[in-house]
Amino acid sequence: MRVNHVGEVCAQALYTAQALAARRRRAGSSGSQEALAQQLEAAGREETDHLAWTRERLDELDARPSLLNPLWYAGAFGMGLLAGRFGPAVSLGFVVETERQVEAHLASHMDRLPKGDLASRAIVSQMKADEARHAREAQHAGATELPAPVKGLMKLAARVMTTVAHRI
Repeated sequence: MRVNHVGEVCAQALYTAQALAARRRRAGSSGSQEALAQQLEAAGREETDHLAWTRERLDELDARPSLLNPLWYAGAFGMGLLAGRFGPAVSLGFVVETERQVEAHLASHMDRLPKGDLASRAIVSQMKADEARHAREAQHAGATELPAPVKGLMKLAARVMTTVAHRI
Protein backbone atom coordinates (compact mmCIF):
# COMPACT_ATOMS: atom_id res chain seq x y z
CA MET A 1 0.00 0.00 0.00
CA ARG A 2 3.02 2.29 0.52
CA VAL A 3 3.78 2.15 -3.21
CA ASN A 4 0.18 3.03 -4.04
CA HIS A 5 0.36 5.96 -1.62
CA VAL A 6 3.55 7.20 -3.31
CA GLY A 7 1.75 6.94 -6.64
CA GLU A 8 -0.97 9.21 -5.31
CA VAL A 9 1.60 11.68 -3.97
CA CYS A 10 3.04 11.76 -7.49
CA ALA A 11 -0.42 12.14 -9.02
CA GLN A 12 -0.99 15.24 -6.90
CA ALA A 13 2.23 16.73 -8.18
CA LEU A 14 1.67 15.77 -11.81
CA TYR A 15 -1.85 17.14 -12.05
CA THR A 16 -1.00 20.32 -10.14
CA ALA A 17 2.04 21.02 -12.32
CA GLN A 18 0.24 20.25 -15.57
CA ALA A 19 -2.67 22.53 -14.62
CA LEU A 20 -0.18 25.27 -13.73
CA ALA A 21 1.58 24.85 -17.08
CA ALA A 22 -1.75 25.02 -18.92
CA ARG A 23 -2.66 28.23 -17.15
CA ARG A 24 0.74 29.76 -17.95
CA ARG A 25 0.23 28.97 -21.65
CA ARG A 26 -3.24 30.53 -21.51
CA ALA A 27 -2.06 34.10 -22.19
CA GLY A 28 -2.86 34.89 -25.80
CA SER A 29 -4.57 31.54 -26.47
CA SER A 30 -8.11 30.30 -26.51
CA GLY A 31 -10.18 29.00 -23.62
CA SER A 32 -8.96 25.49 -24.39
CA GLN A 33 -6.02 26.00 -22.02
CA GLU A 34 -8.39 26.94 -19.21
CA ALA A 35 -10.57 23.92 -20.00
CA LEU A 36 -7.48 21.72 -19.88
CA ALA A 37 -6.43 23.21 -16.54
CA GLN A 38 -9.90 22.56 -15.14
CA GLN A 39 -9.89 18.96 -16.40
CA LEU A 40 -6.50 18.35 -14.81
CA GLU A 41 -7.60 19.92 -11.54
CA ALA A 42 -10.78 17.79 -11.46
CA ALA A 43 -8.73 14.63 -11.92
CA GLY A 44 -6.35 15.88 -9.23
CA ARG A 45 -9.23 16.26 -6.79
CA GLU A 46 -10.15 12.62 -7.35
CA GLU A 47 -6.54 11.68 -6.77
CA THR A 48 -6.80 13.49 -3.44
CA ASP A 49 -9.40 10.92 -2.43
CA HIS A 50 -7.01 8.15 -3.44
CA LEU A 51 -4.25 9.77 -1.40
CA ALA A 52 -6.49 9.87 1.68
CA TRP A 53 -7.67 6.27 1.19
CA THR A 54 -4.16 4.90 0.84
CA ARG A 55 -2.90 6.89 3.84
CA GLU A 56 -5.79 5.68 5.97
CA ARG A 57 -5.13 2.10 4.88
CA LEU A 58 -1.42 2.46 5.71
CA ASP A 59 -2.42 3.59 9.20
CA GLU A 60 -4.80 0.64 9.56
CA LEU A 61 -2.02 -1.73 8.51
CA ASP A 62 0.35 -0.05 10.98
CA ALA A 63 2.64 0.82 8.09
CA ARG A 64 4.36 4.08 7.29
CA PRO A 65 4.41 6.16 4.12
CA SER A 66 7.60 6.44 2.10
CA LEU A 67 10.26 8.56 3.75
CA LEU A 68 11.04 9.94 0.30
CA ASN A 69 7.60 11.46 -0.38
CA PRO A 70 8.99 15.01 -0.71
CA LEU A 71 11.46 13.75 -3.32
CA TRP A 72 8.75 11.84 -5.19
CA TYR A 73 6.52 14.92 -5.18
CA ALA A 74 9.28 17.21 -6.45
CA GLY A 75 10.28 14.82 -9.23
CA ALA A 76 6.71 14.30 -10.38
CA PHE A 77 6.03 18.05 -10.26
CA GLY A 78 9.01 18.64 -12.53
CA MET A 79 7.82 15.98 -14.97
CA GLY A 80 4.35 17.51 -14.96
CA LEU A 81 5.71 20.97 -15.75
CA LEU A 82 7.83 19.53 -18.54
CA ALA A 83 4.89 17.64 -20.07
CA GLY A 84 2.74 20.76 -19.81
CA ARG A 85 5.30 22.90 -21.63
CA PHE A 86 4.85 20.78 -24.76
CA GLY A 87 1.23 21.87 -25.06
CA PRO A 88 -2.19 20.35 -24.47
CA ALA A 89 -1.95 17.30 -26.74
CA VAL A 90 1.35 16.14 -25.23
CA SER A 91 0.23 16.98 -21.70
CA LEU A 92 -2.91 14.90 -22.21
CA GLY A 93 -0.83 12.15 -23.81
CA PHE A 94 1.31 12.12 -20.69
CA VAL A 95 -1.86 11.71 -18.61
CA VAL A 96 -3.02 8.80 -20.79
CA GLU A 97 0.30 6.97 -20.57
CA THR A 98 0.70 7.63 -16.85
CA GLU A 99 -2.79 6.39 -16.07
CA ARG A 100 -2.38 3.31 -18.26
CA GLN A 101 0.81 2.40 -16.45
CA VAL A 102 -0.82 3.03 -13.05
CA GLU A 103 -3.82 0.94 -14.06
CA ALA A 104 -1.51 -1.95 -15.03
CA HIS A 105 0.33 -1.64 -11.71
CA LEU A 106 -2.95 -1.69 -9.79
CA ALA A 107 -4.14 -4.75 -11.74
CA SER A 108 -0.96 -6.60 -10.79
CA HIS A 109 -1.38 -5.44 -7.21
CA MET A 110 -4.91 -6.90 -7.14
CA ASP A 111 -3.42 -10.24 -8.16
CA ARG A 112 -0.99 -10.12 -5.22
CA LEU A 113 -3.37 -8.90 -2.52
CA PRO A 114 -4.69 -11.55 -0.15
CA LYS A 115 -8.27 -12.52 -1.04
CA GLY A 116 -9.30 -11.76 2.54
CA ASP A 117 -7.94 -8.18 2.54
CA LEU A 118 -11.24 -6.74 1.42
CA ALA A 119 -10.41 -3.19 2.50
CA SER A 120 -7.25 -2.97 0.40
CA ARG A 121 -8.94 -4.73 -2.52
CA ALA A 122 -11.82 -2.22 -2.48
CA ILE A 123 -9.42 0.73 -2.48
CA VAL A 124 -7.25 -0.64 -5.27
CA SER A 125 -10.27 -1.62 -7.35
CA GLN A 126 -11.82 1.84 -7.15
CA MET A 127 -8.50 3.52 -7.87
CA LYS A 128 -8.00 1.28 -10.92
CA ALA A 129 -11.43 2.24 -12.29
CA ASP A 130 -10.78 5.94 -11.69
CA GLU A 131 -7.35 5.82 -13.37
CA ALA A 132 -8.83 4.11 -16.43
CA ARG A 133 -11.49 6.83 -16.63
CA HIS A 134 -8.87 9.58 -16.35
CA ALA A 135 -7.00 8.02 -19.29
CA ARG A 136 -10.20 7.81 -21.38
CA GLU A 137 -11.11 11.41 -20.60
CA ALA A 138 -7.64 12.63 -21.58
CA GLN A 139 -7.81 10.58 -24.78
CA HIS A 140 -11.19 12.08 -25.68
CA ALA A 141 -9.87 15.58 -24.92
CA GLY A 142 -7.21 15.32 -27.63
CA ALA A 143 -4.24 13.41 -26.24
CA THR A 144 -1.46 12.55 -28.64
CA GLU A 145 0.31 9.20 -28.53
CA LEU A 146 3.69 9.59 -26.89
CA PRO A 147 6.76 8.19 -28.67
CA ALA A 148 7.93 4.74 -27.58
CA PRO A 149 11.18 6.05 -26.01
CA VAL A 150 9.20 8.45 -23.80
CA LYS A 151 6.88 5.63 -22.71
CA GLY A 152 9.92 3.49 -21.97
CA LEU A 153 11.51 6.20 -19.85
CA MET A 154 8.22 6.61 -17.97
CA LYS A 155 8.13 2.85 -17.27
CA LEU A 156 11.73 2.91 -16.09
CA ALA A 157 11.05 5.84 -13.75
CA ALA A 158 7.97 4.05 -12.40
CA ARG A 159 9.96 0.86 -11.81
CA VAL A 160 12.62 2.78 -9.88
CA MET A 161 9.96 4.56 -7.84
CA THR A 162 8.03 1.40 -6.98
CA THR A 163 11.17 -0.55 -6.08
CA VAL A 164 12.60 2.17 -3.85
CA ALA A 165 9.25 3.21 -2.31
CA HIS A 166 8.53 -0.38 -1.33
CA ARG A 167 11.55 -0.26 0.97
CA ILE A 168 12.06 3.39 1.94
